[in-house]
Amino acid sequence: MSDCLFCKIIAGEIPSTKIYDDEYVYAFADIDPQAPFHAVIVPKTHITSAAEINSDNSIYIAKIFEAVAKIAENEKLEKGFRVVNNCGEDGGQTVGHLHFHLLARRYLQWPPG
Repeated sequence: MSDCLFCKIIAGEIPSTKIYDDEYVYAFADIDPQAPFHAVIVPKTHITSAAEINSDNSIYIAKIFEAVAKIAENEKLEKGFRVVNNCGEDGGQTVGHLHFHLLARRYLQWPPG
C-alpha cells in the first residue's frame, strides 16, 4: 500500500532501527518507546488490522509469534515480556497496518497504567 507508513518502513523508504527481519516479518525499534525494550513487529504484507486476519493471511500471525520468540531469545528477555495488538480506532490503533508491540525490561503492571 503506497501511503502506508509501515509499508514504507518495510520497503526501506523510511529509516528504522532493525531488530529482526525474515521473509514474513520485520521488527524495528519503536520511535516512542513505552519500555526500555520496545519493538514494533509487522507482517511484510499489508493487513490493515487484526479484524482482517483470515485463512489466506493467518500464516503471517504464526510467523510474527515465531519472531517474538526469536527476538526474546536474542535480546535475552528471560524475565518476561508483553505482546500487544491494538485493533481499530477505539482499540488505540494509530497506524493502519497490523502490528504488535513487544515490550520488556521493566515490570509491566496489569491492568496497564
